Amino acid sequence: MLLGLLALLLSGCGSWSWGRRSAGPVGWGGADRQDPALSGNGRVLASVVRRDGRDTVLLQEQPSGAVLPLRHFGRLQPHRSPSLSWNGRYLALLVQQGPERRVLIEDRATGRLHRLPLPGGLVPESLSLADDGRRIAIATEGDGRSRVQLYDLTTLLEPDLPAGLPVRGAPGAAP
Repeated sequence: MLLGLLALLLSGCGSWSWGRRSAGPVGWGGADRQDPALSGNGRVLASVVRRDGRDTVLLQEQPSGAVLPLRHFGRLQPHRSPSLSWNGRYLALLVQQGPERRVLIEDRATGRLHRLPLPGGLVPESLSLADDGRRIAIATEGDGRSRVQLYDLTTLLEPDLPAGLPVRGAPGAAP
């Protein structure tokens, strides 16, 4: 009986709902979204969309769907594997620059762009930024091996805690 109830819920045939809703309009010709990442407080959504033939990151306030500005990533494309800190102050992203894939972090409060150098021969495949922005996990490939490495960002980034600094363009921030 328990397995039958579980199967009913998972199939979507039951009357119970997960509270699913749209993330808001993309505004770029109905582009498909990929690689969704939600800030820890649930107020900022990053996703990768195709624009002008290239994958680019789109940052939106939730639940309104308002597009939030990014200073540095517009000219650096394509993008993949976005990750956000608690309030969305920090956006970590993989960016292709020529033949190299790089790990970049934009501090939306200060406007600074941080480039994270990786040891030679390692190619980043995906990443995950800690909610407070103080550590990052990066899946890499190189030398015929795949690995996940953790990097300490405490000397590079301030913590983005639940009561953190306001971010320009973020909900509740001063204009």
